[in-house]
Amino acid sequence: MVKRRSAPCSLFEGVGLILGGARSGKSAFAERLCDESGRRKLYLATSQAFDGEMRKRIGHHQARRGPEWALVEEPLVLTDALRAACGRETIILVDCLTLWLTNLMMDERDVSAECDQLVRVLSELPSESSALFVSNEVGQGIVPTEKMARDFRDHAGRLHQQIAAVANHVWFVTAGLPQKLK
Repeated sequence: MVKRRSAPCSLFEGVGLILGGARSGKSAFAERLCDESGRRKLYLATSQAFDGEMRKRIGHHQARRGPEWALVEEPLVLTDALRAACGRETIILVDCLTLWLTNLMMDERDVSAECDQLVRVLSELPSESSALFVSNEVGQGIVPTEKMARDFRDHAGRLHQQIAAVANHVWFVTAGLPQKLK
């Protein structure tokens, strides 16, 4: 396991992980944290708009954030985008890790290697940098019957554990209510 260099335990420095179910309020909570940081805000989007429903979701997120957010769309090469965007003046919101995992799986990439690389990059970020990761907690339901769905759930669970281990802060959001875990 890669350990993140120690950083001041400030709410807006270091790595934060925000987990929750679909429509739990995790993205809105992450955006509020970014707004309160006083830093330049960068939204690193992993989604791809393949259909009208996803375009509508993306539009809703964009309208809620407003024009003061910079946007980088990166569905696959998340580590390069993080390295390029990280800095003392910026807080990065990555939304969301489970969409990123889906993109990796659909592109037939080595998901475990990509996740390991992401965690390595997080441990190498300058201590004054700030990055919040939003992800869906998918492991609390029944065991899926299809192999791909089980693989997805397993990849997500392992990635969440890896990021939580190096994160300065971890929250779980239910019904719009954040619970601080770490």
